Amino acid sequence: MTRRYKIAGKVVEVTSMHNMVHDYCADYVTEDPADYSVVTTQADVEYERAKNKSETEFEGGQLVEYPDDYLEELAVYRKIARKMLEYDVLLFHGSVIAVDGEGYLFTAKSGTGKSTHTRLWRKYLGERAVMVNDDKPLLGIQDDHVIAYGTPYNGKHRLGANISVPLKAICILTRDTENHVERITKGQAYAILLQQAYRPVDEAGMRMVLTLLDALTERVKLYRLGCNMDIEAAKVAYEGMR
Repeated sequence: MTRRYKIAGKVVEVTSMHNMVHDYCADYVTEDPADYSVVTTQADVEYERAKNKSETEFEGGQLVEYPDDYLEELAVYRKIARKMLEYDVLLFHGSVIAVDGEGYLFTAKSGTGKSTHTRLWRKYLGERAVMVNDDKPLLGIQDDHVIAYGTPYNGKHRLGANISVPLKAICILTRDTENHVERITKGQAYAILLQQAYRPVDEAGMRMVLTLLDALTERVKLYRLGCNMDIEAAKVAYEGMR
């Protein structure tokens, strides 16, 4: 099955073995001519299966046997992420929320509470706050600013929209008993930013990622937030970063 989707301003033609990926990307369908194409094979599915097994064993978790159509979905986005590097667009693991048309990206290790925190922002700010992407947004690095794009890959709760906003800040989320936010330097942020960015296996791709990360940190303010997941955390974070 083949369809085209407009994601992060580029049109990708996806040819897949299963229909699940097309159901997942339905909100991004376009008839515009393709900028590039992605084709998946059973080998791509097996790569995702082996990667999942390796990561699960490394983390000491319980292995879940995912079906082929789900693994193909992951393979498609991996291929899209690799190709997007050529257009100065970086896949990033985080939760992006927009307030009054400006985006704030929260990132942290899994389980820290990114989605919980952006939910507090929606509760605190009401209709002014709009979810862009709750899991894997794409960040377009432009001459003097960064654009955060919604994508079909927006987390298990499917929180996000087919929109784009200028990215105002990136905030590294940590747990604490008291809520506090402060500006941090590129050096303080770089390790977690690199960990949360898409990292391809090929050397040329990795060089592009490092270049884009450098550009990202030059164009967007960086913060660290210690929070206790109370509604006050949203107020402290928003007031401190806006």
